[in-house]
Order: sequence, then C-alpha cells, then structure tokens
Amino acid sequence: MVSISEKHHRSNIRLMDYDYSHAGIYFITVCTKNLKCIFGDVMNGKISLNSYGKIVHEFWDKIPDHFAKAEVDTFSVMPNHIHGTIMITEECRGGVTPPKSRDEETSPLQKRSLGQIVAYFKYQTTRSINQNRKTPGIPVWQRNYYDHIVRNEKELNQVLKYIIENPLKWELDKENPNNL
Repeated sequence: MVSISEKHHRSNIRLMDYDYSHAGIYFITVCTKNLKCIFGDVMNGKISLNSYGKIVHEFWDKIPDHFAKAEVDTFSVMPNHIHGTIMITEECRGGVTPPKSRDEETSPLQKRSLGQIVAYFKYQTTRSINQNRKTPGIPVWQRNYYDHIVRNEKELNQVLKYIIENPLKWELDKENPNNL
C-alpha cells in the first residue's frame, strides 16, 4: 500500500521522534502560497508593510495570548514570507503551572506543540486577510513551514541577526521572486 506522503510526493521535514512541545527556542520560516509577494515591499533595506503585512504582524504578537507556554521574540515580515522565533516554556507566564491529569502527565489538550502554534497563526492570518480582501477560502500560506531548533546561545544570536538583517538582504534572498 502506498502512503499518502509517497502518493503526493511529500516528505516530512520535522525531526523524527522529536517532541515539538518540549521547552525550547524554535526559529521558523513560513512562506506564502507560490511565494506571492502580498505583505508589502522592501525599499532601501526596510520593509514597508501593507494592510496584509500588518495583519500578519498583529497575529504574531497575539500568539502568547492564545498559548500560555509560548513566547514570541524577534520577528520579520518579508514581502512573501516571515521569520521569527517562538519559545515554548515549561511554565505558563506568571509562574502558574497548568493543572495535571490524574497520572501527572500533561494532558494532550494542555500540551501545545510548535505545529499547533504555527497552524493557529496561519489559520488566523489567512482568515483575517481573506476577510479584508473579500476572498474566502483562498490560501495565503504554503502547506508547510521550516523550523530549526535553536540549541545554544551562539546559534540564537546568529538566528536573531539573520531575522533582523533579512530586509537588508532582500535583493539576494532566495525567496525573492526576482531571484528565481
């Protein structure tokens, strides 16, 4: 029998056997469908967001409001993709530990993974952008996203520098349609 991923030529880009609900810092990149530039323009190394780009930025900032163990940090909206870091913590903000189930394991409903956070972000931004442009049901994002588990402070500093400097390097960016 052929698996769904073989049938559609899809491969899983996540680490095998890694629990993406573990505490840690994750660097993510999410691209728009067909790398369409819909969030604004880069001029003189700075991003000028349009209304759709502002929606994306707004929902990024709201991630911690919906996920008690998630914190967002450095973030950049580019014309056709975003880069950001998400930190999943052991405790909820304010030091309040979520209630445990009878067997003292975190219940699946309380165990939020990186995938759930990204899916929520993509869903909310798509819904809001489509309401704004009156195009219900039209995909905004590609099916998947890139993630990297940040393993140490040196790596974190490199990731943060990359995110901050990304608009300066737009002309060279592999996601820039002019470079395809």
